Amino acid sequence: MSAKKKIAEDVAPEKGKRNRYNLGKSRIFTPEVIDDIHIKSELGRYRMRGFSLFKKIPTWDDLTFLPGTLTRFVIEGYREKCETKTVLGPMATRPLELDIPVYITGMSFGALSYEAKTALARGATMAGTATCSGEGGMIPDERRYSEKWLYQCIQSRYGFNPHHLQLADACEFFIGQGCKVGLGGHLMGQKVTDQVAEMRSLPAGIDQRSPARHPDWLGPDDLSLK
Repeated sequence: MSAKKKIAEDVAPEKGKRNRYNLGKSRIFTPEVIDDIHIKSELGRYRMRGFSLFKKIPTWDDLTFLPGTLTRFVIEGYREKCETKTVLGPMATRPLELDIPVYITGMSFGALSYEAKTALARGATMAGTATCSGEGGMIPDERRYSEKWLYQCIQSRYGFNPHHLQLADACEFFIGQGCKVGLGGHLMGQKVTDQVAEMRSLPAGIDQRSPARHPDWLGPDDLSLK
């Protein structure tokens, strides 16, 4: 019996006959996979087998036009640099430049601990982006660790300080509560520690609520006037 015929019999054993390569058991591979490994080791190449194409073939219904390339050509990496630099307020006297189009959004001291606020400030500086004060005022260490820092002009005025606003690289106007649309802010009493209460000029241990919108303007036109 030739070697090729012998291998062929091993590749396609008779029905009910166990393949001689299937020796022992494995917790990772099935017997069929073990057989295949041994067969390919003797053949010295991969096995040629036919399968159907499981991938879905695109149709005309999957055709999508990208309108962005109609106004600007796609960036070619070997000709120009692709960067994520983002400029906020390009027409301002002091525009805010970020290395990435992502920043740490406003989360108050109280909702987050002192450690969390300062850690986010350090991380934002390392990433070349900014962090925002959120409601409740400014933590001095958060500003110290933030290379780029936004001060939130809040609707409740809890802890708002115009002097802290002057220390900011930009200001963020509170328009609505993102996580609870139409309901306003709610800081549970167990999070209102003595330090949080002092910053907000409110009693400690008591739930603190803030309105759902800013009381100083009614819409975009009113905001631009003020």
